[in-house]
Amino acid sequence: MRVITMRVITKRVIAETGAVAALMLFASLMGVAQQSHIGNLVGNAKSGKALYQRYCIFCHGANGDGNGDSAPYIDPKPRDFTKATYKCRSTPSGSLPLDSDLYDTITRGVHASGMPSWRPLLRQERADLVAYVKSFSSRFQEEPAVAAVSLPPQTPTSPESVKRGGELFRSMNCWLCHGNDGRGNGPSASSLTDSKGYALKPFDLSSGTTLKCGDSDQGILRDLITGLDGTPMPSFSSALKPDQMWDLVHYLATLREAAKHHTAVAAVEPKSE
Repeated sequence: MRVITMRVITKRVIAETGAVAALMLFASLMGVAQQSHIGNLVGNAKSGKALYQRYCIFCHGANGDGNGDSAPYIDPKPRDFTKATYKCRSTPSGSLPLDSDLYDTITRGVHASGMPSWRPLLRQERADLVAYVKSFSSRFQEEPAVAAVSLPPQTPTSPESVKRGGELFRSMNCWLCHGNDGRGNGPSASSLTDSKGYALKPFDLSSGTTLKCGDSDQGILRDLITGLDGTPMPSFSSALKPDQMWDLVHYLATLREAAKHHTAVAAVEPKSE
């Protein structure tokens, strides 16, 4: 009887030891995953958690699911980090963002949303936040990192390029969402939703120089290539040739310039008495 009991105990010890070892291995892997690497910065999730609880929890929630106390009053809704689906990326559609993509978003903020720029935080603090944000989704442990898309060399802007871009804006049905003048008032605008079913307004492309994911021509081209995951904005990487995408970028620039000119004129024109 004593021999049988000892065998049972031994098996239990082995089983429990194996479980502990598995947990330790899992914790070790999580520890590696909960880092970020931006240049020579290494972000730490433990440090990032304290920052998150101070600055981010009210919108994104304690569980990172976008259900913070302030979320019902914010439009568009805060990002759900548990899905690891991000608009602003340098990686192909459907891929995880690079750590530098998340860092840039935290630094820049997201124009026309409740997400401000966190540039006042130290660079190390922003890197720590990236590490903690990644910890909300297992995708960062399960999926391999994907390289950034390559951007084709910029073509010169010209009236001909702008004209071709305007034709593409119509033929590719960009106007259905963004409207004929790019103001986000197209016929499909009122019916659009994000990947979680929340109503989503198309971006007003004529609203000036500030865009959601970067203001440079290269940034706009990147958005056309990658798409904005989680939104109805698709990737055009297989639908348009590089020169065509640059034509479209040049056309979009005219919408922004027209808005800037209109604002400048309004500012200098005397008000009627």
